[in-house]
Amino acid sequence: MNNIFQLLQIDGYEVSVLTTEPSYPNKHLYEDEKFWNNKSLNDHENIHRVHVKNRKYAFSMLNRLIHYIEISLKMLFFVLFDKQKYDVVFVTSPAIFMAFVGVIAKIKYKSKFILDIRDLWPESLKGVGVFNNKWIIKFFSILEVYLYRKANYIVINSIGFMDYIVKKSKVDRNKIVFIPNAAREFEVNVVNKKDEQFKVIYTGNIGLAQDVEFLKKLVHRLSENHIMITIVGYGQKKNELFNFISDNKLANVTIENPTTRHECLKLNAKHDVGVLALNNKEVFDTVLPGKLIDYMSSGLPVVAAVSGYSKKLIEQNRTGFVSENRDAAEIVEYILMLKNNPEVRQKIANNSMNLIKKQFLWEKNIKKLTCLFESDYKFREIDPLNNKIDRDLTL
Repeated sequence: MNNIFQLLQIDGYEVSVLTTEPSYPNKHLYEDEKFWNNKSLNDHENIHRVHVKNRKYAFSMLNRLIHYIEISLKMLFFVLFDKQKYDVVFVTSPAIFMAFVGVIAKIKYKSKFILDIRDLWPESLKGVGVFNNKWIIKFFSILEVYLYRKANYIVINSIGFMDYIVKKSKVDRNKIVFIPNAAREFEVNVVNKKDEQFKVIYTGNIGLAQDVEFLKKLVHRLSENHIMITIVGYGQKKNELFNFISDNKLANVTIENPTTRHECLKLNAKHDVGVLALNNKEVFDTVLPGKLIDYMSSGLPVVAAVSGYSKKLIEQNRTGFVSENRDAAEIVEYILMLKNNPEVRQKIANNSMNLIKKQFLWEKNIKKLTCLFESDYKFREIDPLNNKIDRDLTL
């Protein structure tokens, strides 16, 4: 959201943000001053933060739901008593309750309502297998369809969401626009390592959506092949993986604390290969993980235990290698091949740079969003990703 906020301001829009105090993956992480190094954002008068209790929501689905409901109620209270006028309300999910606040804001401000879908709710709940109450899932499904239909436009960060939303809610495809996770131009950087040692990196969530059993097998096999791997991780399954590493005395693993995006991209640039792993569940076949964009922005070949849309993107654009059946031995073979063939790594880095500059730059993609704000526009199709329609908007 930082990029959207900053680029909209550059384009001359007056932007207000209603959000919470940061708490993901945990609130204490943000006590470090390095997460508050942008004074133009920290002190901005148009950024409003609601305070919520510091629940350990990551370890309890009930607490997580209560957390989301509390946020939504406080945001609803803010909206109802806000005296400002807005032309557009832009709401980002996955928390479905926040989107409902967006519907109220649409009515109150008499504005357009743009719903940004970053995860499929409640499908993702079923996908992680920890919440299967059929009545609550049914309620969420009804609310989900209601929100899709109430939105003037729906923004998706993975083209894989398109068919699901159209089939589920019967909305017109023309109101759905693909604006993916992206990099800024200054973040795009081909790896220029000075360290001669070959190293692999895994960054991001180690939770219910990630294949932790695969990661255990991977770090063990990398140890057997004397390959170093750095893990910058957080999430519900983090300790399970870290305990496995400790119990097996895997000296090839370096564990780093979660850090800022800027520092993480710098860390990527010190490595040779990026690892991606998602559970083998149908709901994850539609997603486009942000870390995939980060790896490609850093010029890293990606070795991935994924299927569906992410697999197609990697293979069709030749930005890495995929094991759809989540075979750690196969992934290690890819890593060893990359280690022994620096010219292949360079070719993949070039492919990644070309793809990022063509499809995944915020400076370009923000225009798709701003066109939704205006009243007169028309659709045109541009280079489809993976034979799917990617709709751009032009005034």
